[in-house]
Amino acid sequence: MRIVRGPRAAWAYVRGAPGTYVWLGILLVTTVALHLMPAEFEEHFLRHRSTNIHELSRSPVRVLVTSAMWIESGHWLPYAFLYTVFHASAERWLGTARWLAVCATAHVLASLISEAMLLAAIRKGVAPAAAVDTLDIGVSYALAGVIAVLGYRIAVPWRFGYVPVVLVVFALPLAAGPTFTDVGHFVAVLLGLACYPLVRGRGKAWNPKETLAALRG
Repeated sequence: MRIVRGPRAAWAYVRGAPGTYVWLGILLVTTVALHLMPAEFEEHFLRHRSTNIHELSRSPVRVLVTSAMWIESGHWLPYAFLYTVFHASAERWLGTARWLAVCATAHVLASLISEAMLLAAIRKGVAPAAAVDTLDIGVSYALAGVIAVLGYRIAVPWRFGYVPVVLVVFALPLAAGPTFTDVGHFVAVLLGLACYPLVRGRGKAWNPKETLAALRG
């Protein structure tokens, strides 16, 4: 029975987060496609789908969508783990529409804010003019926003441990020569926390203590 119930439980978990796993499937296909591209063509291809200043000024909607469909590193398995732990948990809790709203808010606004800051740095002469074509692609802003909003899923007082840890993890790069992507990640975390209105009425918060007690029998 345990062998049968394991796959059934896993499938039920996947079915409860359809958006997460459709997105993960798209990332698998695009990652395979990247590995099949000639190395000299790959960077040009990704840059055209990047949310850099140049592409945002030409076709903002297109690049904001396409940039979320590629993984620059080309490593899909770590994202499969992260999506299962964070995105799937958030989607199962919030529902697909609200989860997608958190993802879109973090991805779009963090991209625009970080690139606006980079543009300001270019105009002040702090960053080189060539930075308008900087490669900025991937799914990490949406992931950061979802990691943050999951803080509301955890019951007090555990929440007061989780949220500060998330803030510290994403703030540390800002203290050591921050890049615009570091700024974008931290902004995405703040945007995730700002999505509190979306979590109201989504059921009782998860209490780790109750879970441990249930496991003990």
